[in-house]
Amino acid sequence: MTSPGPTAAAQKSRWADLVPRLASAAVIVAVIATALYFGGWVYAILMAVIFAVLYREWEQMVTLKPLGPFGMVLIALLAFAPLAYVAWGITGTIAVMAAAIIVSLFGGWASAGWRAGGLIFFGVVLIAVLTMRGVTPLGVVAGWYLGLVIAFNDTGAFFTGRVLGGPKLAPTISPAKTWSGAVGGLVIGTIAGMVCWLMFTHSPWWIGLLFSLALGLVGQAGDLTESAIKRIFRVKDSGDVIPGHGGFMDRLDSVSFGALFVFVIGAVHGGIADVAGGFLNW
Repeated sequence: MTSPGPTAAAQKSRWADLVPRLASAAVIVAVIATALYFGGWVYAILMAVIFAVLYREWEQMVTLKPLGPFGMVLIALLAFAPLAYVAWGITGTIAVMAAAIIVSLFGGWASAGWRAGGLIFFGVVLIAVLTMRGVTPLGVVAGWYLGLVIAFNDTGAFFTGRVLGGPKLAPTISPAKTWSGAVGGLVIGTIAGMVCWLMFTHSPWWIGLLFSLALGLVGQAGDLTESAIKRIFRVKDSGDVIPGHGGFMDRLDSVSFGALFVFVIGAVHGGIADVAGGFLNW
């Protein structure tokens, strides 16, 4: 005797978050893509807002307390860092982030390590996304390519995982993720990345294939890493700002790790002053 399949109500519940997920993802992609296009102060202001929200979520998660005045000071410093980049270059951003890290050590030893560690990570990611954009049109292409690969990875994983199901990828870290979702997302994200690579660069196709695959894997590693940290603090979502996704950290963990990948490859190949060119031109 076979067991009955899922009821109509269960199937409906399974896809209940689809519309808010897609709608919020579309808004995020459109806003960031537009800011990438304009660059300069427009991009810096958007990064200030995004990283301020990211650190607010981090502060509340690692302290397990409502946001207080000390956390607000750290948020303000992190928000000022991308503006300092436009005004004084990478030196200005590093100086502001160094000040924020030092200040974080005086907020109580219980959370000092997590606060400082979070600021170091967010600071490096911030430098990565700012230098990737740079001041040339290649920064727009690099940013769009990164966002496209990660977005299609996430969307592909969502749909293939929900449809195919199967064995869990990392049940003790993120119970909802499946191997089918991970593989499906990787394939779909790689295809999307290859299309973008072939359309906007003159570099060999196989480099675009390797980079698209690597970005997908790195993005998934970032997602699992954030899930593991949330497990430590026993929180389900980092926040509730984005409908269907939770917090900014929940949505941008993959992008953050992907940006670090682009930054390292681009800086090593093209120098810190030409991260986008170093990543795209081979």
